[in-house]
Amino acid sequence: MFRHIGTRRNFIHNLRLAVLLCFTAGFVNACGFLAFATLTTNVTGHAAILAVKITEADLTGVLVILVWLLLFLTGAFLSSFYIHKVGRDKVYAYTLPMMVEILILLAVALWGHNYGNSIIKHELFPGSLLFAMGVQNAMVSMVSGSVVRTTHLTGIFTDLGIDLSVLAQTADGTAGELKKRIYLRVMIIVFFLVGGIAGGFLYHALKNTAFLIPAGVLVITIVYDYFRVRWRRKWLHAMRRKNQ
Repeated sequence: MFRHIGTRRNFIHNLRLAVLLCFTAGFVNACGFLAFATLTTNVTGHAAILAVKITEADLTGVLVILVWLLLFLTGAFLSSFYIHKVGRDKVYAYTLPMMVEILILLAVALWGHNYGNSIIKHELFPGSLLFAMGVQNAMVSMVSGSVVRTTHLTGIFTDLGIDLSVLAQTADGTAGELKKRIYLRVMIIVFFLVGGIAGGFLYHALKNTAFLIPAGVLVITIVYDYFRVRWRRKWLHAMRRKNQ
C-alpha cells in the first residue's frame, strides 16, 4: 500500500489507501467538529473564517486561525521532509508519520474532554488535529503521486466532474483507465462520508474516546502493510526454492 510508487503503483494500491485513510479523515473531521466546534481536517473553511476575523478586527481570532493554518502546513512539511530523507520507496518511511498521527489521536481521546473552556481544549486540541491531518495529507499525496487526497473533498469533486465529462465524450473501448479513476474518486468520497457518519454516531455514544477508533484503523494499516510485505517475501522465497 505504501511501498509502491510511480509506475510500480497500481489502482488497487490507491484504492486500499483511499478506503482506510479517507475513512480515518472523515471520522476525525466529524468527531473534531462535535468535540471542538471547528473543522479539523482542512484549511479552506479556516481561510474564510480568517478573512472574517480580520474584517471584525478580532486579533485573538486572527492569531488562533493563523496558528492553525501554520500547524497544518508544518505537519505537511515535516511529513514530506522526513519521507524524502528516508526514501519514498521505503515502506518504513511512512511508519513514523502515521505513528505521530496515532499519538495525537490517542492524546485527544484520553485528554480532549478535560480542561473545560480553556485555551488548551478549544485551541490546542483542534490545532493538534490539524497538524495530524497535514501529516496524513502530505504522506498520502506523496505515496499516491497526488492521486489520493484524504482530508478534503473539493478537489476530488472537481476531478470527478472533469472525468465524468471526459467519459461522456469517450468511446467505450478506450474508457477503461478513466472508469478506474472515476471509481477511485467515488470511493474517496464514499469512505470520507462513511467515516464522518461513523464519527458522528460514535462521538455521541463515546465522546472523545471515539478518537481511539481512527487511531486503531491506522495501527491496523501499519501492521497490515508491514506483515503483507514480509509474507510476500517469504512466499516468493519459498516458490524460488521449490522451483530450483
